[in-house]
Amino acid sequence: MSSVTPVPADAVPAGVPATPPRRDTRALVRAYVALTKPRIIELLLVTTVPAMLLAARGIPSPWLVLNTLIGGTMAAGSANALNCVVDADIDAVMKRTSARPLAKHAVPTRNALVFGLVLGVLSFGWLYATTNLLAAAMAVGAILFYVLVYTMLLKRRTSQNIVWGGAAGCMPVVIGWSAVTGDVGWQALVMFGVIFFWTPPHFWALAMKFRDDYAKAGVPMLPVVATAQHVAKQIVVYSWVMVAWTALLIPATGWVYTAFALLAGGWFLVFAHRLYAAVRRDQPANPMKLFHMSNTYLTAVFVALAVDSALSLPVTGWPF
Repeated sequence: MSSVTPVPADAVPAGVPATPPRRDTRALVRAYVALTKPRIIELLLVTTVPAMLLAARGIPSPWLVLNTLIGGTMAAGSANALNCVVDADIDAVMKRTSARPLAKHAVPTRNALVFGLVLGVLSFGWLYATTNLLAAAMAVGAILFYVLVYTMLLKRRTSQNIVWGGAAGCMPVVIGWSAVTGDVGWQALVMFGVIFFWTPPHFWALAMKFRDDYAKAGVPMLPVVATAQHVAKQIVVYSWVMVAWTALLIPATGWVYTAFALLAGGWFLVFAHRLYAAVRRDQPANPMKLFHMSNTYLTAVFVALAVDSALSLPVTGWPF
């Protein structure tokens, strides 16, 4: 009977493990999920459902809502993943973004690019198959605008980057509306405008906090190229326009939306003016209070819109 001679332990070259380490699949999955920026997607979905409820002035098909959310999630994930690919260099420089997957080299750049492109293709196919061509086409348009116009063209060239680039984040309400109706009504454009005017105060407050980060990365966000007083003043201006814009939706809604839009709008303006007053007086200011509050504000307004629409409350209508 033959015998097998065991290999002595010292026969294994130094520095080489006896058994290869197992790949941490869960960590890899988390890295790919992080590329899609889930917290941003959550906020986008919060605005999509109310838009669909308003379009139906009631509760649309649950399957239609679910399919729109799935397609919208893939579209937003695609845009965010491709944004991470383009911005990998500045993400590695900034403290706020240094933990992102490409900045930590947790995912190969080529894989992230393919991942983002595949999500974009899947989002179009899913929305086209389950909703309609208009919704699918606008989802692709939003991806292209966010990546090509905002990320690659505007972000590193102008302090107005977030003003115009933020239009991509307004598209979910239009996509949700079109998924229900097959067209784009004026109400969808008003909702688009609410988010459009909300974006600068929301993001500039964050950029005020991380001004040094953006300056180090060479990104000309408004707080980098302008005084704090000018930024705070612009926040107040956009806040007033945003609150006024929410009132344009009152004729198409009932008392629940009207009450919440006006009360929440007043609340937002108080925060904006407090920030401006503190900066103007050269007192300690905490712009992150406005940033966090802005998320709550947008959620409250659109949840009120959803409740108002789901209950099919009597529409206020035009005064003439």
